Amino acid sequence: MTMIQCISPIDGSVYAEREAMPYEAASQAVARARKAQKSWAKRPLEERVQLVLKGVTRLNEMAADVVPELAWQMGRPVKYGGEFRGFNERSNYVASIAADAMKPMVIEESDRFERRIVREPHGVVFVIAPWNYPYMTAINTIAPALMAGNVVIIKHASQTLLVGERMVRAFTEAGMPEDVFQNLFLDHETSARLIAAKSFDFVNFTGSVEGGRSIERAAAGTFTGLGLELGGKDPGYVMEDADLDAAVDTLMDGATYNSGQCCCGIERIYVHESLYDDFVEKSVAWVSNYKLGNPLDPETTLGPMANKRFAAVVRAQVADAISKGARATIDPKLFPADDGGAYLAPQILVDVDHSMEFMTEETFGPAVGIMKVKTDAEALALMNDCKYGLTASLWTQDPERAAAIGAEIETGTVFMNRADYLDPALCWTGVKETGRGGSLSIFGFHNLTRPKSYHLKKVTA
Repeated sequence: MTMIQCISPIDGSVYAEREAMPYEAASQAVARARKAQKSWAKRPLEERVQLVLKGVTRLNEMAADVVPELAWQMGRPVKYGGEFRGFNERSNYVASIAADAMKPMVIEESDRFERRIVREPHGVVFVIAPWNYPYMTAINTIAPALMAGNVVIIKHASQTLLVGERMVRAFTEAGMPEDVFQNLFLDHETSARLIAAKSFDFVNFTGSVEGGRSIERAAAGTFTGLGLELGGKDPGYVMEDADLDAAVDTLMDGATYNSGQCCCGIERIYVHESLYDDFVEKSVAWVSNYKLGNPLDPETTLGPMANKRFAAVVRAQVADAISKGARATIDPKLFPADDGGAYLAPQILVDVDHSMEFMTEETFGPAVGIMKVKTDAEALALMNDCKYGLTASLWTQDPERAAAIGAEIETGTVFMNRADYLDPALCWTGVKETGRGGSLSIFGFHNLTRPKSYHLKKVTA
């Protein structure tokens, strides 16, 4: 018997554990899902949409349990109220575009021919969800997949072991048919074996680059569709005409919120030399105001990292950068709760460069490096000097300048005067080792369906 455990970052205790499902039982669950998919897909689109929205509503009604549960599992302070704002925004938006996204493309409708392209669901969609935003990242795929007529199997990260279970419970209580949306507790070996056996028609994974490679290896030769959102090292660039206070507020929040454990969190910042000193000074003051502590305390604004091993990576990168000449600007005495384990004080490093892993490898913690630059060309070269590409945040009063620079950045999303946000109307996608595919927007529906063409000749003469 293999047990999957969630070790709480609050106190290191085993907060939850579940038995990993054996391969045979998991295969039977997938078979039940596949059987249920045909009748689910035959339901009217609007009926499927409304059932998903009812599931979302039911989950919102569980907020009093969900919020502290998240704090125990991955450390987000209860002060922030969970993920409901983004969770609801994304669900409601994809519901609003479902009819247009799934609408047939009519090429000809005449007395001689009917030619059209329709969107059909893949079938069984496997969602492997991450722990950092366990509800929002999961719903990115779950909502449009179910609305499009797929059935969904969710496997959640061990760190947020209870999230998939709670989501399925909410959707089931809201009226979702049996077997259409299932949560399975699976270990890595069983997951890989199921993928290799062509159990799924589409697999969506959010996580590490190595995790993505493992999934690609498991799927090799099966022709299973994959959506992979992997690593990131998102940059910010503050130009000489930027609104300095707004840039500090947004970029520091983007670098440290959720203890820096954000897919599109800001991990490196390049500032024009004319604003550099002021930007650093204001940023240090901004970050120094955090209160690090127990996430169940409503006064806590910065909780522990989800696991002490994640914090160890951040500490190692910071120490390595300092040994190579970087300088720490945050006084650790301001954060007595830093225990050398999961509780980690935020940090801003200056005198950094790209010889340091801290500026080139994913950190995924409440630490950011700031570099001085002289020109757009220098900033652009540094932003592109990275194997990842999810988002880039540009700060200027000139939209044309931002668009011109953005066109040259190797990234999935370009922001101007904002950061660390997922717009559900836009395709969420990345380049290089950040992954492949895209979620949300109309393209999210397209990735979760396949085109089918009809060429109907009405006369034979």
